[in-house]
Amino acid sequence: MIEALQFEFMQHALLAGLLVSFAAGIIGSLIVVNRMVFLAGGIAHTSYGGIGLAVYFGLPIFLGASFFAVGAALLIAGLTLKKRHRMDTFIGLIWAVGMAIGVIFVDLTPGYNVDLMSYLFGSILAVSSEDLYFMGALLSLILLVVTFCYRDILAVSYDSEYAGLRGVNVRFFYTLILILSALTVVIAIKVVGLILVIAMLTIPVYIAEKLSSSLFSMMFLSGAIATLFTLTGLWFSYTYDLTSGASIIIVSAVSLGAFLLFRKGK
Repeated sequence: MIEALQFEFMQHALLAGLLVSFAAGIIGSLIVVNRMVFLAGGIAHTSYGGIGLAVYFGLPIFLGASFFAVGAALLIAGLTLKKRHRMDTFIGLIWAVGMAIGVIFVDLTPGYNVDLMSYLFGSILAVSSEDLYFMGALLSLILLVVTFCYRDILAVSYDSEYAGLRGVNVRFFYTLILILSALTVVIAIKVVGLILVIAMLTIPVYIAEKLSSSLFSMMFLSGAIATLFTLTGLWFSYTYDLTSGASIIIVSAVSLGAFLLFRKGK
């Protein structure tokens, strides 16, 4: 695979894998701690509506998916902040409507010839320089937010009622977590696709959770584990000519199985 690094597309793929893996590790930890895994899946599929709109109006796909996903996150935040027990109902509704909007606009697009499979299963080998700038900016934003707001995020994640009594702006931080989750889901779609994005956000986090003593260490260990899975999956994809997103998830799943067997045997 070393000889492949001379190609620009492979250099972009490795850098994208590193950026997205750390973003997914950090935000995935917040998703798991806040028990919002279903939400991540909902936003991933809802963003297909943004992809459909972008295709129809000739806009950049990343831009359309990002605006649509953030809009969905704001809507979910407004609907579920006081009614978290009904979150699954609202997410299911937005999930279905977003997908339907995407399908309809793709159908209406004259001469539609976009490769739909690249959004379902990812296309890390097709990452452009503009995509890398967006991924780098998002990871920088996530690191800034986590660094300066860690205590407030920690309080809202584990006990929002107590955090509110301490004066923490629960609405703001809850909405912020959802927006960052939405943007992370969008860039993860580029790597593994919208069907497999939940696995990328949860499998490394599950392993890191068992090895960590704090949310902070879990975030960064998740990022390191996700990076290892992504680079290994990319190697399998390149060596055996397999779909990159599916290869990354299979590597993650097999590693999780080995991890569980190792812990059971101790």
